[in-house]
Amino acid sequence: MLCHLATDNPVVRKWLIHSTTILGVFMSTLDASIVNIAMPEITTYFHTTLNNVEWVVMVYLLLISSLLLTYGKIGDMYGHRPVFVSGFAVFTIASLFNSLAVNIWMLIAARALQALGAGAILAVVQAIIADTFPPSERGKAIGLNAMFVSLGLATGPALGGFLVQTYGWQSIFIINIPIGILGTFWSWKILPHKVKKPQKFDFGGAVTIFIALSTFLLALSHGQAWGWSSSIILGLFFTAAFSLLLFAYIEIKCQYPMFNFNLFRNRVFLSSNFSAMINYLTQYSVTFLMPFYLVTFLALPANISGYLMSIFPLTMLLTSPVAGTLSDRLGSRLLTSLGMAVICTGIMILSYTENFSYLTIAAGLALVGIGTGLFLAPNNNAIMESVPKNQIGVASGMLALMRNIGQVMGVAVSGAVFSIQLARYSYLNSTARFPVALHNTYLVAAMLGLLGAVVCWSRGKQNVNIFPTGCRRRQQ
Repeated sequence: MLCHLATDNPVVRKWLIHSTTILGVFMSTLDASIVNIAMPEITTYFHTTLNNVEWVVMVYLLLISSLLLTYGKIGDMYGHRPVFVSGFAVFTIASLFNSLAVNIWMLIAARALQALGAGAILAVVQAIIADTFPPSERGKAIGLNAMFVSLGLATGPALGGFLVQTYGWQSIFIINIPIGILGTFWSWKILPHKVKKPQKFDFGGAVTIFIALSTFLLALSHGQAWGWSSSIILGLFFTAAFSLLLFAYIEIKCQYPMFNFNLFRNRVFLSSNFSAMINYLTQYSVTFLMPFYLVTFLALPANISGYLMSIFPLTMLLTSPVAGTLSDRLGSRLLTSLGMAVICTGIMILSYTENFSYLTIAAGLALVGIGTGLFLAPNNNAIMESVPKNQIGVASGMLALMRNIGQVMGVAVSGAVFSIQLARYSYLNSTARFPVALHNTYLVAAMLGLLGAVVCWSRGKQNVNIFPTGCRRRQQ
């Protein structure tokens, strides 16, 4: 009956289609946030190190980041439906493999497979919404979708803490299986078949951007362990730089590029994307290390730690709609700059970890959430409004890419700085060494957040960039 409604009633049909995107982003963000709270338990269970268990998070974000543009291009060539449905199916199968992992390396491999599915889902969500809703309703649909992103982030820590405490870490992956089965079936039934205009696949761009991102982030995350001046790290950085330059050359010359570099001529677009990357970097610096402080250092129960971690996304959820409304009147410059400043304040509060109190941790996480809420909606609006209408899909893909790169860098940078600080204060006992290392790591995150505030303020007035006449033929 629902399928008939989806076909016969345009109003019902578009909201049923939208329900598939909501289910997709909720499951993906829930999985991303639910794993963090289980990291200490996974570390103990497999008798492994922080550097190894970091890859449970890192490989997931790394592969998503490296493949977003590729999935988007495949969606343009073959339709968004097959990419989205196959993403759900792969994610579900990988969740089963995660729950059956017998060692840390099998878990990391299963998380890599899971990332292949999640990347396919996230890459085409905005495109499905844009195809389904007219411009007059698109903002409402995107806003509702964003609410479920926040809801997934908010539910993850509390639900993850409860599941880990009650059933063990395997349960955080088992819970994905029924959701994934439902999502695969529902999206296969509801999403429409659409014939796409044939295009040549930018194979060179896909390969070079994947190599550039993966080698750069691999070097960044293992520089401390392998040595920043070691031949392998220097080789990785050189490979990343060369691949990025080659990617830029290919995209400029390609008839059907994955990314149009003319967008970077737009000051608002460039600064908004850069500040988005910094914002997610600071977020993940907090959310990656805080569970280790709460569970490992303070020995708090996983469920209590999960409740505390939920404060961040809940305050973000409450603040984002207000900030989005205000941005229509005030623009993005003031709100995004203020948001990054509030985030810096929250991180500074969290950095004072020697004398623990629930109120201090709650206040710090709340300020990070409020600042993020003030930043995200106005910044996303600025990006979408700063480009011509025929480039909205490219802008959406670039925003998703910056989000995931920021997340990966947040884990890599915070993990590297924390490890350096632990080694620096090795003469102290473990009780004193941990809070000092965490304090210094969060100071670095706060300074990066301050840089983000400066970038936000430097964007200037929010004017739409008009592309040179010579570039318009290839954009259309």
